[in-house]
Amino acid sequence: MKQVAPGVHQLSIQRFVNVYFIETGTPGEWVLVDTGLPGSEQAIVAAADKIFYPGTHPEAIILTHGHMDHAGSAQALAEHWHVPVLAHELELPFLTARAVYPPADPTVAGGGSLAFVSRFFPPQSFQLSDHVQQLPANDLDPPFLPDWHWYHVPGHAPGQIALFREKDRTLLGADAFATCDHESVPSVLLQLPGISIAGAPFNYNWQQVGESIRTLADLRPEHIGCGHGPAMSGPTATEGLRKLADEFAVPAHGRYTREPARLDSKGVAYLPPAPADPIRTKFAVAAASLAALAGAAVLVKKYQQKKQNEYPRPQAGEPKRFRTEEVAR
Repeated sequence: MKQVAPGVHQLSIQRFVNVYFIETGTPGEWVLVDTGLPGSEQAIVAAADKIFYPGTHPEAIILTHGHMDHAGSAQALAEHWHVPVLAHELELPFLTARAVYPPADPTVAGGGSLAFVSRFFPPQSFQLSDHVQQLPANDLDPPFLPDWHWYHVPGHAPGQIALFREKDRTLLGADAFATCDHESVPSVLLQLPGISIAGAPFNYNWQQVGESIRTLADLRPEHIGCGHGPAMSGPTATEGLRKLADEFAVPAHGRYTREPARLDSKGVAYLPPAPADPIRTKFAVAAASLAALAGAAVLVKKYQQKKQNEYPRPQAGEPKRFRTEEVAR
């Protein structure tokens, strides 16, 4: 547990993804931002009880977006606390099981170890129809948080939002960027600080990613917490984000680098063709080879069993038996 800024607490779930507890300004009242991976609810409830008081509950849960590592425990927590889940309008198709997010792009340049493991991620969608509500589109002040504003920062998810508190320049940047090298699993697990691109294999619109980073860099935040990485404060945080914005470049290759996926209020409207994935091809060939070997082994075993049945081994003291056609010969 770490304090990002006054009244803002960061909890890292399995050293991989962060959730945030934000005090509203009224004693004892607070809001949870994001819910971590599925199965994180017990750790989150225990942290809330420790920060506030046993049996406490938030006024609401705000999801920065609906990816599995941010919305994974939303249903369990909403049912436990009996509170609403709030999200941007464009996230609702993915949070009500009406659509799944664009497939990950394991071929994106510079994707690192995250790109490799993204091949094995399941399609992402949740059924939160009984709990999720749309953030008011005409009010940039999120409910229950009068000192904060939310900013629409798409590119990683269509309705991704970031939260900013002007009075002390505190930014919760979601996955618009990361405060560690998100393409390096060791950097994420060791929580090594550093501003970087977030979730490259899951970015479906790289132009929007760049625009979102520049929007947040222009706020000149002094305290930063993101979906991945440790909290950062001071000039290192401010200048690191500015540097990322100024030097941002679309990766050299990848499924969504030249042509983005197109999404609308119903979900995914268009996907560019997937490029050849040599590693996936190798896995497919290896899997086919293993399947062929397994099939051959089964056939050999059946043949051996058949021959054993035709020529049973005589028991001790029992005369050898022959089939009729062998005696005739």
